[in-house]
Amino acid sequence: MRIDKWLWAARFFKTRSLAAQAVDGGKVHLNGERCKPAREIRVGDGLRVRAGETEWQMVVRALSDRRGPASVAQGLYEETAASRARREEQAAVLKLAREPARDIKGRPTKRDRRLLKNWQAGE
Repeated sequence: MRIDKWLWAARFFKTRSLAAQAVDGGKVHLNGERCKPAREIRVGDGLRVRAGETEWQMVVRALSDRRGPASVAQGLYEETAASRARREEQAAVLKLAREPARDIKGRPTKRDRRLLKNWQAGE
């Protein structure tokens, strides 16, 4: 089974093309090596997936080429204990101290500009 199809079925990416882009971009490592989207994946393979700031390390437990419910998708892999602990720790840190620039997306809106202007004027 192709790795991009498996990543899509396991719900790591919303579309198969996004999964293929991630594999091409080096965000997915199979058994410690970069791979191509058409690379065959087998049960027992080690997989490292990075999506945004989140990174998963797991072992493939089952294969599926159909995207089903999340409960079925979670049965396709087994996340390592170290990976789970690292993700939970990272989530706790982000929850306590949110980075202010994280909420800024592109140019300010007219409302944002007015609020900023009033704040700078001391109103």
